[in-house]
Amino acid sequence: MEHHTDWVNDIVLCCGGRNLISASSDTTVKVWNAQKGFCMSTLRTHKDYVKTLAYAKEKEHVASAGFDRAIFLWDVNTLTALTASNNTVTTSSLTGNKDSIYSVAMNPAGTVIVSGSTENLLRVWDPRSCQKLMKLKGHTENVRSIVLNRDGTQCLSASSDGTIRLWSLGQQQCVQTFRNHTEGVWTIQANEAFTNVYSAGRDRKVLRTSLKDPDSPILICEEAAPVLRLELVPDESSLWVSTTNSDIRNWSLRGIDSWKPVDVDGAPVAVPLVSTPDLVIPGAPSIKQYRVLNDKRFILTKDTDGNGALWDVLTGRKVDNLGQIDLEEEAKRRNKLMFVPNWFTVDVTTAMLSIHLDEHDALASWISGRDMDAIEGGNFRWPTVNYGKMMLESLLEFWPSASCNQTTQYEQNVLENGTGSNGTSAAGGLAVNGVSGDGNSNHSLSRRPYFHIPEHTPVIFSEVNGRTLFRMHARDAGGEIENILLKENVPQWVHDVVVDGKEAPFNKMTFCLVQFGLVQSREARRERLSASELIQIRKVVEHVYDRIIRPAMQAPAGDNPRSSNSSSGPSSQGDKRSPTPQNNSDYQPTVEELEEMIDMYCGEQKLDPGLDLRTVKYYHWRNQNTDLVLQYKMKRH
Repeated sequence: MEHHTDWVNDIVLCCGGRNLISASSDTTVKVWNAQKGFCMSTLRTHKDYVKTLAYAKEKEHVASAGFDRAIFLWDVNTLTALTASNNTVTTSSLTGNKDSIYSVAMNPAGTVIVSGSTENLLRVWDPRSCQKLMKLKGHTENVRSIVLNRDGTQCLSASSDGTIRLWSLGQQQCVQTFRNHTEGVWTIQANEAFTNVYSAGRDRKVLRTSLKDPDSPILICEEAAPVLRLELVPDESSLWVSTTNSDIRNWSLRGIDSWKPVDVDGAPVAVPLVSTPDLVIPGAPSIKQYRVLNDKRFILTKDTDGNGALWDVLTGRKVDNLGQIDLEEEAKRRNKLMFVPNWFTVDVTTAMLSIHLDEHDALASWISGRDMDAIEGGNFRWPTVNYGKMMLESLLEFWPSASCNQTTQYEQNVLENGTGSNGTSAAGGLAVNGVSGDGNSNHSLSRRPYFHIPEHTPVIFSEVNGRTLFRMHARDAGGEIENILLKENVPQWVHDVVVDGKEAPFNKMTFCLVQFGLVQSREARRERLSASELIQIRKVVEHVYDRIIRPAMQAPAGDNPRSSNSSSGPSSQGDKRSPTPQNNSDYQPTVEELEEMIDMYCGEQKLDPGLDLRTVKYYHWRNQNTDLVLQYKMKRH
C-alpha cells in the first residue's frame, strides 16, 4: 500500500483488522482499507510531522500527535464512512503541550490519554472532556514510548535518559524506576496483565522486566542495530522487533519464565534467551549515497548492502545494477567533461530516489541535440531540448488538459513554422513527425512526450515548505477526481509549460574574443559577443575565420578592415599565406580544415572544438562572475 510521501512513523490496525490508520512525516493521517489495500481518506489537520498514534479498541477511537504539539481525537467509524462527496469530519483536540510529542497512549476504554514529549514529562488528559488532568515529572530526556494498563490507573514510560518509569495516575507520581538499559529506551510493550514490560532501544538489547522483580531482567535477544519498535503477540508467545535496518524479526519467548542467568565464577551473566529469530521478513536495502553525473540526467546510487545502480532521471527507471562499487571511483569513470545546469534536486530521506523540480531551476537546463543523440544512440531528431520541460510533460502525459492542449499547440506550431513543444525545436530543416518515443503514432500530428515515465510513478505537488498538496500516480492523471485536483493544485509555471506549451527561455552567454597572447595588451582589440551557451568552440572558430581572418587576408596591403587598434588576423602571426594551396582568399575551408588552421584557448588551456561555451566557462574560467575570454591563435604552416 503506497500513498504517503514521507516516512510512515506509526500504524494502528482497527475495526477487527478491516482498517488501518497510519501517521506520517508528510503531516497527514491516512485511513486504509486493510483487506483491499487502498487509501480511503486523508486527514490533513496536523501542521507538522505526525509521529505517533494511540488506539482505544473498545470505543474505536484513535489519537494522533506529533511535532505540531497537538493531539487530535478521531472516531474510526466516522473516518471509514468518508466518501468523495461526504468528506467532512470533525475532531476533538487536546492542547497544552509546549514541545514536540513523540509518544501517546490511550487505554482500551478511551478514558485516559497520556502523552510524552521533549519537555521530558508526561501530560495526562480525559479525552471525554478534553480536560488536562496532570503533569508527571521525573524523566531527564525525551519520553519516547508510553503504555497504559487496562483501567487507566497505571502508566509505564520509556525515555532517552535510559530509564523506564512506572507511574500511579491516582497518586500522580512515579512509584518505580527501572535502569536496566545502558542507553536510551525507545520502545516498550506490556502484557495484558501489566506484570511484565518488554523494552529495547539504542543499546540493541531486548529485555523483559518483571514489575515485581525489576532487578532481574531477562535478555531475550540482542539485535544488530538500534531497536525502533516492539510488538508483543497477545498470548505472549513471541515478540516482533523492528530496527534501523530493513528487516522485521520475530523472536520466540518459549521457556522465558524458567530462564535463568548463567553463573560464571559466582556472578550472573546475561545470556540471550534466543540467538536466532523464528521468522525474518526481509526488507529491501535502502539507498544511502548518490552522485548526480555531470550530464545531469543519470544518477549513481549505493545502498546499504554496498551495491550500486545507475538511474535515468528522464525515464524514471533503473538503467543498470552495478554490484559492489566504490561510488566516487565509479562517478569519476562515468563523468564526462561537460557542464549542464542543475535542474532538479535529489532526496533520499525515504531510502528511495526522489526527484524535486523547483520553479527557479527546472527549466534552466537546455541540452544540445548532439549530446542527446550520443545518449539515445543516434535516434534523436531535435537540435535542442529542455530537460525540465520534457520531464514535466512526461509526468503529466495522462492529464486530459495537458494532452489535448499539447496536441493542439503542436499541430499549430508544426503547420505554421515547424516548431514543436516539449522543449524541442524543428528549426534548421529537421523533420519532426508524430511518432512517440516508443515508435507508436495515434494521430497524424499527435504530440506525445519523447520519454514515457512508468505509469506507476508517484507524482507529488507540494508547497515550498515541503507540505504535500496532492499525490497521485502518473497514470491516474486522467481520472475525474485527479483532473479536478490537478486543476486546483498545479502551479502556474507548470501549467504554462504543460498546458499552454510555453517554451523555456534560452540561456545566452556573453564572451570576449582576443588574439592569443594579447589579453593584457591595452592595444589589443576585444570583440564582445553574445551567443547561446550551447554553441561549440568550433562555431567560434568559424566566426574567427569569417569575421577576423578572412577580412584580414582580403584587405589591401597596409590596410586593415578592422578598427585601427585591432591586432587580429594572420598578419600579426607573420603568416600571410592563403589557407588553401590554391591561394584563393574566397575559398571557404571545411570545419576540419578550420580546426587545423586555428586553435582556441581559455587562459593557457587549449580547447577541444567539441566543448560548448558553458562547459568551457565552468571548467576553465576562474571567475564565474565575469565574462569569459577566449583567445584565438593561427597555426604556422
